[in-house]
Amino acid sequence: MNELNNFLSLIDGYIGGSQWFVFLLLGTGLFFTIYLKFPQFRYLHHSIRIVRGKFDRQGDQGDTSHFQALTTALSGTVGTGNIAGVALAIHLGGPAALFWMLVTAALGMTTKFVEVTLSHKYREQVEDGSIAGGPMYYMHKRLNIRLKNKKVLKTGQVLGVIFAVATIFSSFGTGNLPQINSISNSMFETFGLNRMLTGAVLAVLLALVILGGIKRIAKVTSRLVPIMAIIYFLGAMAVIVYNYENILPSIGSIVGDVFSGTAAVGGFLGGSIAFAFNRGVNRGLFSNEAGQGSAPIAHAAARAHEPVSEGLVALLEPFIDTIIICTLTGLVLLSSGVWKEKFPNQFQETDLMVLEGQYSESNPDERKQLYQFLSGDIDLPLFSGSLNVSEGQIRNQPTILHARSVAESVQVWFNNQPYTGTLTFKGGNLVTQPGLTLTGNSLMHSAPLTTVAFTRSWLGDYGKYIVALGLLLFAFSTAISWSYYGGRAVTYLFGSKGVIYYRFVYVIGFFFASFVDTTIVWTLSGITIALMTIPNLVGILSLHKEMKTEVQLFWKEWYEHFPGKKTPKM
Repeated sequence: MNELNNFLSLIDGYIGGSQWFVFLLLGTGLFFTIYLKFPQFRYLHHSIRIVRGKFDRQGDQGDTSHFQALTTALSGTVGTGNIAGVALAIHLGGPAALFWMLVTAALGMTTKFVEVTLSHKYREQVEDGSIAGGPMYYMHKRLNIRLKNKKVLKTGQVLGVIFAVATIFSSFGTGNLPQINSISNSMFETFGLNRMLTGAVLAVLLALVILGGIKRIAKVTSRLVPIMAIIYFLGAMAVIVYNYENILPSIGSIVGDVFSGTAAVGGFLGGSIAFAFNRGVNRGLFSNEAGQGSAPIAHAAARAHEPVSEGLVALLEPFIDTIIICTLTGLVLLSSGVWKEKFPNQFQETDLMVLEGQYSESNPDERKQLYQFLSGDIDLPLFSGSLNVSEGQIRNQPTILHARSVAESVQVWFNNQPYTGTLTFKGGNLVTQPGLTLTGNSLMHSAPLTTVAFTRSWLGDYGKYIVALGLLLFAFSTAISWSYYGGRAVTYLFGSKGVIYYRFVYVIGFFFASFVDTTIVWTLSGITIALMTIPNLVGILSLHKEMKTEVQLFWKEWYEHFPGKKTPKM
């Protein structure tokens, strides 16, 4: 398992986790923000009016309303990224990671506006009568290269195929595997429910919903999204208000640590400026999916007479998803203080590392060494060999790291009984044995950390049920929406007849992912996000002039249709 995770991490390091990918993503959003004169701020009010149906016309073609398209796309983005992803970003990079998530969202509002507008313009009706669209369609129709000898290089078709294939993989890496994995872990931590049982029940429910197509999906998500948002908001505010004295220091750390990095505090060994930047942008993209090209697939089905109007609807997604909901989660984590505390938990194999010798957190020099090791700046000798265990206690225990922290009160169990025998390690990694588990105190991340944070209010332990319910609704609705995205990609590649086979594999994968190691799932999701995002960003940058023309024509027609009303000037 560790070998697979190391291999996936290597790939992710070259694409999704690399600096060039981060700069491509932010650079695209910054370019369109300046080129289109800050549409995310100037058009925000107009976007809300469109969602409310103020400018709907009879005869607009499509399968869903503006609101249903927005909630379907939001249900694809509001999920584990808002609950588990924020916790993971802060765990890795400290409070400053949240700042970069918000910057990514602000620029992502423009990126989302552009990609949805272009995709909606080139949507088409497929053989089953439904509307299909997405980046693969605008790539197919607009990105071929015509040479001087009148020959055509089918670069658009190639990019469309690459994007569609990546979308299918990403439907598993983004919308399927991490969602059910987080749900099953949360249900296990909160209620003690067997992960496999949780996966089986929800896989059946998922199959019942997605077999109904986009109209049933839209009906389900348009009801789920508002309900789950209200429940989560109330629970988060309870924690923030309860810890009101930490609100201003938390906000100060989000901004202040951007320029200094996060110093070691509590069990947190420190976070660099570069790491906070990289992880914040990466998790920000996972949360709002701006630039990834997924939302345009949902918005392509919306009834709209102008592509730009649907792009304006999509502009709201990163604002709601990241700027509002992720900020709430971040303030919950920071104001409650749980991000720097150690808690009893069961160790995950891929988060576990054993060093040769002893290192003390209380020793400044040794603590700095541990931080530099976790940051990849230095190497420390890793333990290889065997350790004796008696009644669950490790004899002559070297330093054990779990979840980027020094593990304490480590216990070894075999089939839920204190273990006596030997533990074998190779290169710092545990050589696993069936039935063998390790527990102890360490930092936590992802959904379990947010779950703990929600108990720090007047609700006490009841707060964790809000996270469990919110995660269940958020993540399940995300899986529903991503099944539609993957299905549209299959339609583009193979026609409508291939969708039923895709849905079958999607449901099966959903079940198995409920009991797969979390770290591997998150690493896989980072790779698939990049494989979708790169061709989509190349595509929308290539059509920047067409995008500006579309916006200008939209406001001209809008003014003619609604004379006397003010319009934002280009």
